[in-house]
Amino acid sequence: MFGIPWRIGQMALLFRPIASECVVMQFVFGDCRLVPARRELWRDGEIVHVEPQVFDLILHLVRNRDRVVSQDELLETLWSGRIVSESTFRSRINAARGVLGDSGRRQALIRTFPRRGFRLVGEVVEEGEGSAVSAAAGGAESLPKADPTPEAGRPIVAVLPFSNLSGDPQWEHYADGISEDITTALVKHRSLLVVARNSAFAFKNNGGDLRRVGRALGADYIVEGSIQKLAQRMRVGAHLVESLTGRLLWADRYDNALDAIFDVQDMIIEKIVSSIEPQIGSAERLRAEARPGRNFHAWDLFHLGVSHLYRATPHDNGEAQRLLRLAIEHDEGLAQGHALLSYAMLLSMLYFDAEPTEEKLKEALALARRGIELDDQDALIRFVHGRVLLARRDYRSALEELQIATEMNPALAVGHCGVADSHAYEGNFEDAFPHFQRAIDLSPYDPQRWAFYAYRALAHLFAGQFELALDWARQSTRVPNCHYWPFSHRVCALGHLQRHEELAAAVEELLERRPDFTCELARQRLFYIRHQHQLDIYLEGLRKAGIPP
Repeated sequence: MFGIPWRIGQMALLFRPIASECVVMQFVFGDCRLVPARRELWRDGEIVHVEPQVFDLILHLVRNRDRVVSQDELLETLWSGRIVSESTFRSRINAARGVLGDSGRRQALIRTFPRRGFRLVGEVVEEGEGSAVSAAAGGAESLPKADPTPEAGRPIVAVLPFSNLSGDPQWEHYADGISEDITTALVKHRSLLVVARNSAFAFKNNGGDLRRVGRALGADYIVEGSIQKLAQRMRVGAHLVESLTGRLLWADRYDNALDAIFDVQDMIIEKIVSSIEPQIGSAERLRAEARPGRNFHAWDLFHLGVSHLYRATPHDNGEAQRLLRLAIEHDEGLAQGHALLSYAMLLSMLYFDAEPTEEKLKEALALARRGIELDDQDALIRFVHGRVLLARRDYRSALEELQIATEMNPALAVGHCGVADSHAYEGNFEDAFPHFQRAIDLSPYDPQRWAFYAYRALAHLFAGQFELALDWARQSTRVPNCHYWPFSHRVCALGHLQRHEELAAAVEELLERRPDFTCELARQRLFYIRHQHQLDIYLEGLRKAGIPP
């Protein structure tokens, strides 16, 4: 049924006046000129190489610019109904945007309508014999003006083939394998769209301007790197570039013994990927905050909300909840929007002034489950669901859900922290501490890493390892924007250790961050602790430190 209208539209195109096809017809839009008869695309006065299928895609969107063209229609038109992968289809859309000088971020020419399809927006003029002719049937002049700020989507990242600097051709396959593995691992981060491997590998040994490569691939971010053999060691370097500006966002290198390189390859991949995703998230949040005006869309609202979520103040948490609710109103299908709203609600009960009531916990659980209904393959959403279950003191279900999250995405640092927490609250410390260390190793620059250290300090407190608890609490307090809980953990450890010479300053710092902090407040905010003896250990340390009851 849905195929009938567009087929009729195509038949109508066949019966346009013959005079229109006798001259060299051209479609002019933006700084582009499309010449169907010669299958040419010109941009800024220069001809642009376009793959045949990508040209057909652009031409179909141009000819049907008066409406949204569904993905099914494009599949039928370009592939005659053959089954193709989502990544293949997306690579063609990205390539079409790239050759037009557009991108998934800007969507100045090819606009995505979530769950509906795509449309070429903006003014299009048909020209023939050098004279401009208004597009008669559904032409540009008869159309309403396009929204000047199109709906933004997930950022698109391309992983280019890594360069082999070793001088040994046998390492070429290893360099390619690193790139492929990074591509595969990034796909597991559902907040990103990843350019298909074949499209990115077309730029192998290109050595050109990454901004041009980004335009060609329709990518907002480019990952590239190299491998180099140094005596008996192998060095892998990687960096992340913002393709619009060419700005370097992140770079790192990893050195390992040559005889162990294949044993540690997975670890290198995980470290690279776990660094890339937070850096892109940070860049997206900065973009959203710098956006002029207030005409925000769902993706902007989502990232603005996440930006506030990472700031450890009651006001920012409330603002995060407000913005995430607005994001969901704009796009009810925004799965991570539901999940992170659930997480913001949970943090307001753990850290701030919201009362941890059964009603609020039920709402947080419902939001997390709605996120899973929308996307059950998103590891971050499964993590949030697990944390809500843990807050409800269902430790076994929480551990199962958090293990699913880490299986889906082994590079998800917060997932490993959640698994560690679940073990610690059941007293399984031998299982907990390796997962804490995994989270810390995976994401040493995570803006929330203070929580990894703080939860580990809490686990050491419950294990009666007060010196270790003090060390990890101190590390947590040194991370910018950390919460008051690391300061409380430090006071608790010092209380048990009876370090009177350090206690006065530690208590003072805690009360600077939370002037109303008492043993009773700690008990209320540790509502997720099921075992009374663990809660007693914590409150006893605070009492020994002189915290009022």
